Amino acid sequence: MTDMRLMAATALLLSLPGTALAQARDCRVPAVLPRPAVDEATAQQPRRNVPIGGYTLALTWSPEYCRTRANSPTDRFQCGGGPARFGFTLHGLWPDGLGEQWPQYCRPAALLPDRLVRSNLCMTPSVQLLQHEYAKHGTCMSASPEAYFRTAGALYGGLRFPDMAALSRRPTLSVRQLAEALATSNPGTDAAMWKIATNRKGWLEEVRLCLDTALKPKRCRAWAGGAKPNDSVRIWRGGN
Repeated sequence: MTDMRLMAATALLLSLPGTALAQARDCRVPAVLPRPAVDEATAQQPRRNVPIGGYTLALTWSPEYCRTRANSPTDRFQCGGGPARFGFTLHGLWPDGLGEQWPQYCRPAALLPDRLVRSNLCMTPSVQLLQHEYAKHGTCMSASPEAYFRTAGALYGGLRFPDMAALSRRPTLSVRQLAEALATSNPGTDAAMWKIATNRKGWLEEVRLCLDTALKPKRCRAWAGGAKPNDSVRIWRGGN
């Protein structure tokens, strides 16, 4: 997506009524932040500049992510305030390919400026993850990290989320039922537009919204991954 198309799509997203529910219980950015490390292509993760066929908006369920990371120095901001400090956080906005391969690391990425990190840290509560997401994905969408995070933030900020505590207390919950709850909370989407990622024990890790090249929700393609609709899913809510 060119910068002009990205700006136009972002302007449309920002013009819509704000619908986000607060996903951060307590988000105060520290006075001093770690500097990110350069993130670049490797032999295992090579530069791949292929045409864009759509996008994925990936959202991490933070209570599960923080379940075993409360004492991790690198995750202190996200997880140090308790496993339920955040709800859904933005993992990233990813360009998809026309086929099963996707573009990545399209250009070298300079270190993100401190002001940009600070303005996005309550959305993506990891300095290094912000750097990684722009380096791996954003460089294939825009020459400007500001434009990339503005678009990702507008998409994230336009979402509503179901009552995750109520869903977590159901005796049984299927992947399809969780996708349907997400679709009900977000008119204009249906369950086939959402992918649910779980770990090997069936605990919710991420939800992913499939988007077309105009950043509008679309039905996910067969190779988009995720758990199967009839699989069971459990939701960790931080022990409360």
